[in-house]
Amino acid sequence: MFTLSVNRRAADRLRSGHLWTYRSDLAAEPEAEPGSLVTLLDPRGLPLGTALYSSASQIAARLVSSRPGLTRAEYLADVRIRIAEALDLRRRLAPSSAANNAHRIIFSEADNLPGIVADRYNDLVLLQLLTQGTAQEDVRSVFVEALRAAAPSGEGQRELTIWERPDARVGELEQLPAPARGALFSTQAAPPSSTIFALNGLRFHYDVAAGQKTGAFLDQRLNYAAAARAVAEAVSARRSGADGPRALDVCSYQGGFALHLAKVCAQVTGVDASRSALEAAERNLTLNQTHHPSLLTDCQVDWMEADAFAYLRHLDDTARAGGSRPSSSKSLFDAIVLDPPAFAKSRRAVEGALRGYKELNLRALRLLAPGGTLITNSCSHHISMEEFTAVVAAAASDARRKVQLLERRAAAPDHPEILTLPETGYLKCLICRVEG
Repeated sequence: MFTLSVNRRAADRLRSGHLWTYRSDLAAEPEAEPGSLVTLLDPRGLPLGTALYSSASQIAARLVSSRPGLTRAEYLADVRIRIAEALDLRRRLAPSSAANNAHRIIFSEADNLPGIVADRYNDLVLLQLLTQGTAQEDVRSVFVEALRAAAPSGEGQRELTIWERPDARVGELEQLPAPARGALFSTQAAPPSSTIFALNGLRFHYDVAAGQKTGAFLDQRLNYAAAARAVAEAVSARRSGADGPRALDVCSYQGGFALHLAKVCAQVTGVDASRSALEAAERNLTLNQTHHPSLLTDCQVDWMEADAFAYLRHLDDTARAGGSRPSSSKSLFDAIVLDPPAFAKSRRAVEGALRGYKELNLRALRLLAPGGTLITNSCSHHISMEEFTAVVAAAASDARRKVQLLERRAAAPDHPEILTLPETGYLKCLICRVEG
C-alpha cells in the first residue's frame, strides 16, 4: 500500500467532507501504479483514508473510504454494497413505471462510488467507468453481479442488457484504455443496442452509440414537466397571439424540453447546432405523434440547425429593428428555454461563461411577450446557483424587464447532491415570469 502526502488545504477539505485531492495539493508524486489504492496522509503524517490514485488527472486522488490501508478486495466489497444501496435508493426516489422508465442508477461521488456512473434506459443499462481505478475488469464484474442480483426473477423478470459506454474526453484526460466491444451482459442471445424509453409519458428513441454523455439528459426529467406546467399556467392566465402560444427551445438537443412544451403550445421551435441531435429530435417527435395521436398533433414543431448565440442575436436584432423594444407581437414568444452545454469546464473559464449566460438570457428576455415564461438552465458546476441567479438578474436589468422567479430547481432526485461536495449540485434551473 502506497502513501500519498497532501498539504493542509487538501487535508482540511477532506475532513470537511470533500472527496477530491488535486494534483497541486500533493507534497510529492507517489510511486504508485495508475489506478491503485493509496493511503492519504496529512502534513503531520496522520491518515485521512484510502483513495483511488490517478497518474494523469488533475484530480490526483478520490477518497473511497475513511479507513486507511484498504485492500483491493475490501474496496470491491464496499463497491458491491454501495451499488446495492444506490439501486435501493432509486427504487424509492425514482420508481420505474410505464410513464418513467429511465433514471440514473449510480451517480459517482454522490453515491460514494467515485468514477462510476450508470443510467438505465428502459431495458438497457449504460455504465461509465471514468477513472484509472474503476476502469478495470474487477469493477465491471462487480457491477454486473450487483445488477443481476437486484433484477427481479420469475414471472416478473425484465429483459436486461448492460453496455459500457466510455466518455471520450474523460478517457483522454485519464489515459484510459478503450473497453472491449460488446455488451457486458444480456438476458438475450442477441444483445440489443437500442430501445425506446419514457419520460413523463413521452417516448424517446435510445441508441447506445449515439448522443452525448450516456445518451440523454435524465437529470432534466422533472424540470421538463415543471416547464410544461408553468407555461400551461401562464398561457391560461393571459391571451396569446392569434396563432396560439409560441415556444422557443434553445440548445434543444434531442427535443426534451421542446416535446414537453409541444403538449401545451401551438408552435414550438427547437434550435441546436448539431444536425444529428435535431434528426433524433424529429424521430422522437414522430414517435410521439404516432404513439399519442391526440397529444402533439395540434402543435407545429420545427427544428432549426443554428448556433444559439447567432440565432438569438438574429431574432433580437430583427425584432428590435423598429425601436428599442420588439415592434410586433409576431416577434415575441410565450416561452423560451435556454439549456446550453456547460460553459465553464474549469474555474478559469467562469468569467467568460458568465458573460455567455448573460448574453443568452438578455436576448431571450427581450424576445418574450409580457407574461411570458423563461426557463433558463446552467450545468456548469463551477458556477453556483447564486452566481447564475445574479447573471439572470443582471440580464433582466439590462433588458429593462421585470422578472419574477417562480421556481429555483435542480437535477431530479436520482441525481442526489452531497452538501459537502458542491460539484454534485451542478444543474441549475430557473423558471421565471417576465412582465412588461
